[in-house]
Amino acid sequence: MRGKKAMALVSGVTALIMAAAPLASANDADVIRRGSCSGRSDWKLKLSPENGRIEVEYEVDQNRAGDTWKVRLKHDGKRFFRGRRVTEGPSGSFEVRRVEPNHRGRDRFRARAVNLRTDQVCWGRAGF
Repeated sequence: MRGKKAMALVSGVTALIMAAAPLASANDADVIRRGSCSGRSDWKLKLSPENGRIEVEYEVDQNRAGDTWKVRLKHDGKRFFRGRRVTEGPSGSFEVRRVEPNHRGRDRFRARAVNLRTDQVCWGRAGF
């Protein structure tokens, strides 16, 4: 009988943990797109509602720290970010975060990054 109670307790705790996991991840209103770059890197473009505006997060994960990337972000065809980012930390990644106005209708975002050492290109798009 003790084994059944212990098993039921473990099952219950596991179910609670699994139910809480989605709460810690992305919001239902978030739009997340992911893809592979021309080399071995990966990119993620995340759009989230933020007080009537749109939070834009663009991340490139290269698994190599110290490389410089030229980054460009566009909102409905208009550039709102152009700059350079250096991959950092053990993950060898960088992130650009900006908050943009929410235009009437569908907002279209494009992101592009070019590694200045390898010429690797990451390109993604998403709509909100």
